[in-house]
Amino acid sequence: MKNYLLLLLAWLGMLGLRPQAWAQAHNPIVYADVPDLSIIRVGKTYYMSSTTMHMSPGVPLMKSTDLVNWKLVSYAYDTLSGNDAMTLANGRSTYGRGSWASSLRYHQGTYYVSTFAQTTGKTHVYSTKNIEKGPWKAVSFRPSLHDHSLFFDDYGRVYMVFGAGKIQLAELTADASGLKPGTSPQVIIENASAPAGPPSAINLPAEGSQLFKINGKYYLFNITWPKGGMRTVVVHRADKLTGPYEGRVALQDLGVAQGGLIDTPEGKWYAYLFRDYGAVGRIPYLVPVQWEGGWPVLGSPAGKVPETLPLPANRALIPGLVASDEFSRRKGEPPLPLVWQWNHNPDNALWSVAKRPGYLRLQTGRVDTSFVMARNTLTQRTIGPACTGTTALDVSHLKAGDFAGLGVLQKRYGLVGVQAGPGGKAIVMVSAESERPVELQRLPLTQDKVYFKIACDFQDRRDVATFFYSLDGKAWQPVGKLLKMAYTLPHFMGYRFGLFNYATQAAGGYADFDYFRIQ
Repeated sequence: MKNYLLLLLAWLGMLGLRPQAWAQAHNPIVYADVPDLSIIRVGKTYYMSSTTMHMSPGVPLMKSTDLVNWKLVSYAYDTLSGNDAMTLANGRSTYGRGSWASSLRYHQGTYYVSTFAQTTGKTHVYSTKNIEKGPWKAVSFRPSLHDHSLFFDDYGRVYMVFGAGKIQLAELTADASGLKPGTSPQVIIENASAPAGPPSAINLPAEGSQLFKINGKYYLFNITWPKGGMRTVVVHRADKLTGPYEGRVALQDLGVAQGGLIDTPEGKWYAYLFRDYGAVGRIPYLVPVQWEGGWPVLGSPAGKVPETLPLPANRALIPGLVASDEFSRRKGEPPLPLVWQWNHNPDNALWSVAKRPGYLRLQTGRVDTSFVMARNTLTQRTIGPACTGTTALDVSHLKAGDFAGLGVLQKRYGLVGVQAGPGGKAIVMVSAESERPVELQRLPLTQDKVYFKIACDFQDRRDVATFFYSLDGKAWQPVGKLLKMAYTLPHFMGYRFGLFNYATQAAGGYADFDYFRIQ
C-alpha cells in the first residue's frame, strides 16, 4: 500500500499538484456576485454583508466559520422603501441604485448594518441582537452618506466616515439613529486618491471607505482607479481619528480591490476584497496580510493576489448561496428560502407556494410593457465558472398576451418562455443583447406543461448564455441563439436567473412553476 501511495504522489507531482494544496482554499472565494463586502468576526464566527441594490429583501447577511464557505442567514430589510421606483410603478425603476455598499459592525452585544440609498436620499441603519433570526430595528436619516463606514470608537462615540476623493467624518448619536445635533461633518483627508497619483491621473476618486482601529492606530481602506490602470487599494493610517493621515498604495494586482481587514482567532490577518469579473458580477477574494512597521502589507508574495490560501477548501456555493427549489414546503417553513430575491419589491398578493402545493404561482395584477418593468420576477444569482438553471411550468391558465418562463436578468437580458395569443400558445425566445428586446424564435406549443433551461458560461469571461426547451423534460432543443452577456452599469449587478410571468393585454392570468433547479 505504501508503494502505491508513493507512486500516486509522484504522479500527482508530475502533474504539478502538491499534497499541501489539495485542501487549500482558492481565489475567488465566491465565484458569484457578492460585491461591497463588509466582514466581522464574533468569537469564531464570521458574518458578511453585501450589496443587492434593487432586490428585495435587501442587504444579504452571510455566515462562515472559515472565511471561505458562506451561507445566507438573513437580510437586513424586507423592503427598502415603498416608493414608485422600488415598486416598478408609473414607469419608474431603481436599477443600479437601491441600497449600496453596507457597513457591518458588532458593538456591545448588538449587530449593526448601515447602508445608503440614492433611491430614498437617506442613510439607513438596521440593528438587532440576533443577526441570524432578528428582529431588525430600522432607522434612517438624511443625508445619504456615500460609501460610509460605521465606526464605534473606544470612547463611547459613534461616527461615519464617508465620501469620494475628499473623505469626511460625521459624528452620530449614541444609538446611530442620526447625525449628532450641533455637529457637522469635517474633512479628515482632502484627497485620499493621492497615493495613487495626482488628480489628473485618477479616473475614480477614492471611495468605499472601511475604517478599523488596530493596536491603537486608525486604518482607513479605500479604492481608487488610476486612468489607464486598474482598481487599486489605498490605505491611510493615523494616531487619532481626526488625523493627520498618511497613505500608501496597498495593492494593485488583477483589479482586486475595495474592502477591509479581518483577523482569525489564531491571529492571522486577511484583506477581503472583490474583483469585477464580467457578466457573473463582482466576485470576492481573500488576500493574506502581514504587518510591517505598523502597516498592513497585502499579498502573498507582497503585492500579489494568490491563487491559493492556507484556509479550508472551497465547497460548492449550492445550497449556501444558491439552491434548487421544488416549491414544496413543510409546516413551519418560510414560503421562500433565503436564496431567492425579488426584482424590486414584490406584490405579495400575487404570488403563492400554498395555492397549489409543490408549485410557485405567479399571477399577473397589471399590464406591463417589458420584462424589466414587470413585478414579481423571482431571482437567484448565477454562479461561475458555469451553471445551468432549469424550470418546468404549467401554462394552462395564461391569458392572451401573457408571457411566462425563465430569464437571465441584466439590461441585456435573455428570455425563453411561453406567450399566449389569440391563435394559441407559443414557445418564444427573446434577446435584449442590443439593449432592445428582439424575438429570435417562435414555435407553436400544443401542451400545457413545458420545460426550459438556460446554460451560462463565464469561464475566462466567455459570458454567453444558451437557451433550451423540452416537451418532456428529457430531450432538450436549443432555441433562439447565444446571448452575449455583459455587465452594464445601469443595472450594476451580475446576471441572475429569473422566473417571470407578466401580462401585456389583461391582468389575472397565472403560471405555476413546478421547480427551479440549479447546477
